[in-house]
Amino acid sequence: MNYLQNRKIKRKKIEKIVLVVIILLFLIYFGSNIFSGLSFVSHAVFKPVLVLGNSIGEKFGNIGAYFKSKKNLYLENESLRERLNENTATLSNYNSLLGENVGMKEILGRGGEERDLVLASILSKPPKSLYDTLVIDAGEKNGVLVGDLVFAEGDVPLGRIESVNSGSSKVILFSSPKIKTEVVLGDGNVFTEIIGRGGGNFEISLPRDFVVSPGMEAVLPGIAPYTLAKVEAVISDPRDSFVKVLLVSPVNIQELKFVEVEI
Repeated sequence: MNYLQNRKIKRKKIEKIVLVVIILLFLIYFGSNIFSGLSFVSHAVFKPVLVLGNSIGEKFGNIGAYFKSKKNLYLENESLRERLNENTATLSNYNSLLGENVGMKEILGRGGEERDLVLASILSKPPKSLYDTLVIDAGEKNGVLVGDLVFAEGDVPLGRIESVNSGSSKVILFSSPKIKTEVVLGDGNVFTEIIGRGGGNFEISLPRDFVVSPGMEAVLPGIAPYTLAKVEAVISDPRDSFVKVLLVSPVNIQELKFVEVEI
């Protein structure tokens, strides 16, 4: 009995060992296909989850970009608002000064001064006439005299009458080379001489510590602030204690057809 029982146990052990060997061989031979199948199944199961995650991430990214763009737009609007406020304040200050100027003129009895202007056509101008001179069709019979101021567009001084005939006159422009004209520069506290350079251009030599910026106006001294030229550029040399200021007339002589003579 014992012998038969031990034999059965031994056979079962052998069968188990053979089964384990068969399973191992099966796994070794078909393992790659099985794992590939498992990989395919896992991919099929988790693919919707991954797609959903990517979609949610993309949406959150778009939301972040939207808020970032909105913030940039807000900052840009604030910057424009500040610039508008600055310009409004500047305009208000200008209007205040203009009103003060008009009021002072009225107090002094010069607020409503009328100007006698004679309209004249330009008969010749550079290069047909002498450099930086004009010939106009108004003369003695129109009341024009030597030294009268000549304007463009009514309030831009161009020059003075140099010689007069019966029906015509010659005008020498302020921008004529080496012609010196006294002007008030900037806020009205600096009186200096502006020198013509030809072609509607001027220059001024100033101490280095004087602050000059493009757009600053040079006006003729007097109750009426007639702008003769505007600052275009400043040339400086560290070795020089003076700076050269380049200015240009507000009007282009070549485009003018008419001028006005103040008589």
